[in-house]
Parts: sequence; structure tokens; C-alpha cells
Amino acid sequence: MSVPVVALVGRPNVGKSTIFNRIINERLSIVEDTPGVTRDRIYSRASWLGKEFRLIDTGGIEMSGEKMSVQIKTQAEIAIDEADVIVFITNGQNGVTKEDEDVAKILYRTNKPVILAVNKADNPEQRQNIYDFYALGFGDPNPISGSQGTGLGDLLDAIVKAFPNEDKSEEDDTVKFSFIGRPNVGKSSLVNAILGDERVIVSDMQGTTRDAIDTKYHDEKLDKDFTMIDTAGIRKRGKVYENTEKYSVLRALSAIDKSDVVCVVLNAEEGIREQDKRVAGYAHNAGKGVIIVVNKWDTLKKDTNTMKDFENQIRVEFQYLAYAPILFTSATKGQRLDQIPELVERVYDNRERRIQSSVLNDLLLRATSIAPTPLVNGKRLRIYYMTQVAVQPPTFVVFVNETELLHFSYERFLKNQLRETFDFEGTPIKILPRKRK
Repeated sequence: MSVPVVALVGRPNVGKSTIFNRIINERLSIVEDTPGVTRDRIYSRASWLGKEFRLIDTGGIEMSGEKMSVQIKTQAEIAIDEADVIVFITNGQNGVTKEDEDVAKILYRTNKPVILAVNKADNPEQRQNIYDFYALGFGDPNPISGSQGTGLGDLLDAIVKAFPNEDKSEEDDTVKFSFIGRPNVGKSSLVNAILGDERVIVSDMQGTTRDAIDTKYHDEKLDKDFTMIDTAGIRKRGKVYENTEKYSVLRALSAIDKSDVVCVVLNAEEGIREQDKRVAGYAHNAGKGVIIVVNKWDTLKKDTNTMKDFENQIRVEFQYLAYAPILFTSATKGQRLDQIPELVERVYDNRERRIQSSVLNDLLLRATSIAPTPLVNGKRLRIYYMTQVAVQPPTFVVFVNETELLHFSYERFLKNQLRETFDFEGTPIKILPRKRK
């Protein structure tokens, strides 16, 4: 199920980053009182009244060398393309400006809900002085103060109310997997090579995929239906989006939400980059199955140790993905492509794996005899029993005397024991301590 996307849109210096940080309850963005300041992060998960959504600060999407008016236009267009709900933020202390009107003209073109927020309404008098903003044509303005947090509850109520209804009319039980990675690592080429046709536009120039396309297909060898989600990066507007790497990450986040298994694609020619690690981290944190696909393997000059050396480098750089299988492929030569659906199916099954409580507690007895529970500040951790409470990913609860006594190193030991005993290749597993009552 896709998570709704909410975009914060507005001219510079209206407080988008402050509101972004308020809603997600973390200071993830650099916030200065300077128009156009670059933010570190432009997307995060948030929730309100039990409803999860993804929040985008479009002000963090900046195009160097472009006029500010062009940047504002592009940010608004990205919101129109990607968001389910758009929050149009203005500055109540400045009144309606020409830039506000420019943003409004762009947003008129969308049929998506637009919620108007008047920020910096920091006192009762300013909260009453919002009537000029009716002229923008988006209904009742919502007075808020990002710095103080006032009015945000009402704004979030309006956002959640505007979410699209979940479409449950057609249940899709196919295994869904996606290819994520930096531009030009060969995601679209892999899709086309597996499907056997030019389903997605491909060229050697970065950012030439014009859409994110979901493709259902039947694998004859496995006699199984799959849905492949191609997430390559840009859409419609050419140069501006090609220069916006953060935007391609945004598209990957949406695909990760829809996927059961995520194939993190690396470019063998270029090696491992920081962006590779960041994007892979989103799949891991989302609890998805993960496969590392090293594409363009045919382009390297190899000796007997090349594959082993590259694999060792991956294990060093992606330590948190020690559970993920690695596959070396070439989309152009068709090398090992038939192994991708097989791996996807195996990882999917592992992510769905359930273990009986009696078997888990036998494992627990063996584990504690191999490595006795630690002593912390004179108090010993006692683990009474373990049970599985969820799949996708497999999640286990251990009942203990004190939750803070379960150190991460002993938790890691228990995870390793689970992996040595059961096949959890490709899937993260979670252990949650609970105090026994």
C-alpha cells in the first residue's frame, strides 16, 4: 500500500523547513532566516491521528544557476506531480506577494487538494489578520506559527482529511519488487532485459527514464506472477530534474513503499558512492527484503579475485545489509538475469517466514547456554521467552525482566542465532524487548 505524500510549497523564507521539522518532531533541516538556504533533508515520514504519510519540503529542491522564479516554479511542479496533498505556505507578516501569486497560478492547474497555510501568525492579532489571503483562491487560510507550533494541529487535521481514499477494489497478490539506485546504474536496462522488450526508455545519458512504470509479468521458469517497479528518476521536465539528485531519491522512496523486495543496483564501473548507501538505507529502515545487484559487471577487467574483492568491499560499506544476497549481473549481456526473480521469490518467502514459539524457545535455551545473558550494573538480564508477533519483516518479542538490560550487542547475538538456525537471507529481522508483567 502506498503511503500518502504531502508536499510543502511556497516561496523562499516563508518557514517551510521550520514547519517540516515541527511536523516530524526532529531538526533534520538546516534552518536559517535567509531566503533560499539549502536544507540537508527534504523528505521524512510523519504521522497524525494514526495516519502515516511522507512529507516533502520542496524548498530543499534547488537548481543551482537557475533564477529564483524558475526554482519556485519547478518546486511547485514537483509537488503537483508527486503529492497527494499540497500545503501552500505563505508568510502572514508580509501579506500576499507577487511570488505567492505566481505559486498560486501554478497550483491552480492541479486537481489535487491544496491547503493554504499562513505562517508566522505568532500572536492573536496576527492570527486574525489573514483575510487578504482569501484572494489566492484556496478557501479558508489556516493561521499557524512554525516557531511556536500553534495551529499545526488544525493544519494536520485538514491534511489527513484530504488524503485519498484507499482503493481496495482490486487486491494484487503478485510479488512486487523494484530496482533502486543512482541515475545511470542500469535500472531501466535491467527491467527491459528481464521483460525482453523496450518497456522503458533507455540511453547512456543520466536521467532518461521519463516515468516510473509498474509492469506485471509472468515468469515462465518459476510459473509465478511478479510486478516490477522501475524507479529511475525524472519525469517530463528534462534538464532541471536531471540535475536534482534528491528528486530521484524521492521517487525511490515511493517505490520502496510499494515493494516487497528491493533490488539495490550498483554500477560496477563506478563502484560504491555515498548516495548508494543512503538509498539502500531507506529500504533497510522500511523493513523490506533487500538484494544487492551489481550491474555492468561485463565492463570490468577481471581476475580470479575481482568478484570476491568487490563483494568484500560491499560488506564493508553496507555493514547493515550483511543479510542481503549479492548478485553480479550485466543487463546488456543477459548475465545472471534469470537469477533475479529466483532470488526475489526466495527473499519474499523468507520475509513471510513464521517460526513456532516452542521452536523459538528451544533456540533461546541454546543461545543462553552458549552466551549467558550479560550483567549490567550488577543486574543480570533474564529472558523468559520469545514469540514471533509479525512478518514483513519477521518480528520477535522477547519478554525480559528489564528492557534496558537487553544491550544491542546481545540483541545482535540473538539475531545471529536466528539467522544461523532459520533461512532469513535477504530480510531484516526485528527483536523487541518487553518487560514481563
